[in-house]
Amino acid sequence: MKNPIIVALDVPDQASALRLVAQLGPAVPFYKIGLQLFTKCGPAVVAAVKATGASVFLDLKFHDIPNTVRHSVQSASALGVDLLTIHLSGGTAMIRAAAEAGASPLILGVTVLTSSNRDTLKETGVEGAVEDQVLRLARLAVENGIGGVVASPLEVSLLRQVFGSALTIVTPGVRPEWAAANDQQRTMTPSAAIQAGADFLVIGRPITAHPDPRAAAERILAELL
Repeated sequence: MKNPIIVALDVPDQASALRLVAQLGPAVPFYKIGLQLFTKCGPAVVAAVKATGASVFLDLKFHDIPNTVRHSVQSASALGVDLLTIHLSGGTAMIRAAAEAGASPLILGVTVLTSSNRDTLKETGVEGAVEDQVLRLARLAVENGIGGVVASPLEVSLLRQVFGSALTIVTPGVRPEWAAANDQQRTMTPSAAIQAGADFLVIGRPITAHPDPRAAAERILAELL
């Protein structure tokens, strides 16, 4: 089995990010750079992490008018990232513009954030269950040329039932039994998420806040075997 762990580099600066990458070494080949780190350091941190030989998931969740998203995807592609995200709630025209911007990197459509629940959706005018909204948005992804989605582990099995292998599924909200849930609402253990059909697991604080990040990563990998 390939290593499915993507470690979230939700740290304040490039030095902290590279220190963490060095600590984890060969235990983790893939890292997520999100809004916090990219806003602080910009494209330089992407280049620095790529220079270590690791893969990069740029998680900026583009959500804007179609033309802006198209050019943003092109700019991200030029950085050499391996995965990037758009918000599927941007609708058909925006999704299609992202898909048409190029075949590389793999674009992932964000469905419903793992910090959200039914009440959160209702506040923003979305009626119905979280699962219904995830399926609705995943269909938009498939219909408009997006090859992957980001979804909570609780929806992974349903997505596999409906879409089979048509989508790469990246799953945040993954928490080992020995780690705190923090601000995640819809969580699952790493082994359960993989068994449900997830391709990649995004894991942050259970590894990055651990006194020995590499030991934590290796413990999670061992639980997946």
